[in-house]
Amino acid sequence: MKIALDAMGGDNGPEVTVKGAVESLNELEDIEIYLVGDTDRIEKELKDKSFDSSRISIKHASEVVEMDEATTSAVRKKRNSSIRIAVDTVKSGEADAVLSAGHTGVAMATAFIVFGKAKGVDRPAIATTMPTLNEPFVLLDAGANVDCKPINLLQFAFMGNAYYKTLFNLQSPKIGLLSIGEEDSKGNELTKETFRLLNESGLNFTGNIEGKDIFGGTAHVVVCDGFIGNTVLKVSEGLAEMILSMLKREISGLTSGKIGYFFLKPAFKNFKTKTDYAEYGGAPLLGINGNCIICHGRSSSKAIKNALKVSNRLAKNRINNIISESLLKN
Repeated sequence: MKIALDAMGGDNGPEVTVKGAVESLNELEDIEIYLVGDTDRIEKELKDKSFDSSRISIKHASEVVEMDEATTSAVRKKRNSSIRIAVDTVKSGEADAVLSAGHTGVAMATAFIVFGKAKGVDRPAIATTMPTLNEPFVLLDAGANVDCKPINLLQFAFMGNAYYKTLFNLQSPKIGLLSIGEEDSKGNELTKETFRLLNESGLNFTGNIEGKDIFGGTAHVVVCDGFIGNTVLKVSEGLAEMILSMLKREISGLTSGKIGYFFLKPAFKNFKTKTDYAEYGGAPLLGINGNCIICHGRSSSKAIKNALKVSNRLAKNRINNIISESLLKN
């Protein structure tokens, strides 16, 4: 598989993206990467690294979309940006998937405009993988659609179902609808009508799920609109960081803190690993006619490496074809 990587995207630009790309080559034998961006800066980052040069190519991009730019303006005016050229590389058939840790709005809008929607999809959605006490779960939409209709959430459920089966090889994932109570009578008009549609969908719908239960592992796919999903995502990231910092501070304040921390260090490390977004790489934009994976702006090289793994798997399994087939059947 060939992946077009927006090398200029993210808070740390080529330094991190190029490193992540090189690291991925050591773990994936069947991947080739186009590094899209400023040739001079990319070559500078590659200079002291050891890699198979036949598996990395550079595509020059003369423009970069900054993180604070307006989405509409950047999409319209910066046709030579690294994000746009990376997406065009997939559209032309030169690559199988595009990956960016840059401006999320611009990456989504560009992919939507260039690739178009998959058959049977009204609105694409971002699917984010998150940890639980048991298996990970997929949350969608995680920010692509602020205002939704019941039919949109129903389609998100089908997308999430197909994605989870592909990612975790589970035949019948449990689908939960995020609401303010378990009863079907709880929630607003959106969740009530969506509950009815999901009940008749043929999916393994287990009912409403409350916010306090989503990390308990009771659902493999949690469905909500993008406003709620993005809020859940950001609160969860902040909470995990706060808990880890708080525990370290409390232990260090004890007389025996240093000794205690020595014995607890493996537990802290495991906790950080399980709650670190870098472990899951990136979040795919599902429901488009192409493979687009969006990474956190603060992505480390590890996150980029793992996102490239996700990109490779999605491209191999033709996830958007599977989504279209499942939606057109229903």
